[in-house]
Amino acid sequence: MAKPVLKWAGGKRQLLDDIYARFPADYDRYFEPFLGGGAVFFDLEPARATVNDANPRLVTFYEQVRDSPEDLIDCLREFRDPESDPDPDLEFSETDRNGDLIEQYYYQQRARFNRRAYGGREGTGADAGGESGDDESGTGANGGSGDRSETGENWPASAADRLEEAALLLYLNRTCYNGLYRENSAGGFNVPIGRYADPDWVQADRIRAASRVLEPATLDNADFADVLAEAGAGDLVYCDPPYEPMSATADFAEYSAGGFDRDDQERLLDAVCRLDDRGVHVVLSNSGVTYDRYTDAGFAVSRVSATRAINSDETGRDAVDEVLVTNVPESERAGRRQRSLDDYEEAE
Repeated sequence: MAKPVLKWAGGKRQLLDDIYARFPADYDRYFEPFLGGGAVFFDLEPARATVNDANPRLVTFYEQVRDSPEDLIDCLREFRDPESDPDPDLEFSETDRNGDLIEQYYYQQRARFNRRAYGGREGTGADAGGESGDDESGTGANGGSGDRSETGENWPASAADRLEEAALLLYLNRTCYNGLYRENSAGGFNVPIGRYADPDWVQADRIRAASRVLEPATLDNADFADVLAEAGAGDLVYCDPPYEPMSATADFAEYSAGGFDRDDQERLLDAVCRLDDRGVHVVLSNSGVTYDRYTDAGFAVSRVSATRAINSDETGRDAVDEVLVTNVPESERAGRRQRSLDDYEEAE
């Protein structure tokens, strides 16, 4: 089985048994509209699948993993230690686009990665770009609605640009603080450097395995509702949306500049109800606060606990109350798969 290439907040590797226990024994096509790190998809390795994410950078990354795994690996091998000096032969070797001093290789690569959001424009400001230092403003990694509209100065415009962006995403993911992916409102990635003794940003074996799983799949960058509209009777949909916060004052887990708000949560509930009406098998995970909402809609809902290894606050990694939702009758479920302890490790 393949493993996720990226570290990803809210990854489902530790809940795979609980999720699979709610899958039907038989189904036709597999749909996953919020791919993120892809823990379920890569472990399941479905023969016929449509996977989607609203974050265009993430979709570009998976396209490169699928289509050009060896070129991506070669590109990743060219990167340097994140705490080393900037590369004088590359742009942003001295200052970022705001004129702030760049003293570490990591921040040079972060500025290069943000060309999709800002292109070559100067003076965007830290609030817009999150370019300098460890700016904490921003949102997280894979939201609910999105498209591949051109931004900045139409970068990435070429195949070489797209390969470079994919490599930069994985490099930053493996060297940033706590493996977070966070964008500010302008789409700028603004996570500061992490502290690792020997980070592995190449991930060659995982890239090759993931490429094999992605090869037969349809990969989209669309609104989740458009993807779910394609599912029909006998298909299986697994939804792992950005979670609704557990308190009224908490922020949403917004994963792209567009975010995923309460209106999107309501749209998702409506879409899941329509899937149920069409005879589509549905399994969904969300925060515990949605328990009554899905129970009232007629779904079977169970509470589970998951420990979050990736969190912006190092003290906030205790067990999190989550729910698993399904319309699959117990008599039609595949049942729990037995797994070894090694299978539960996070994408490290």
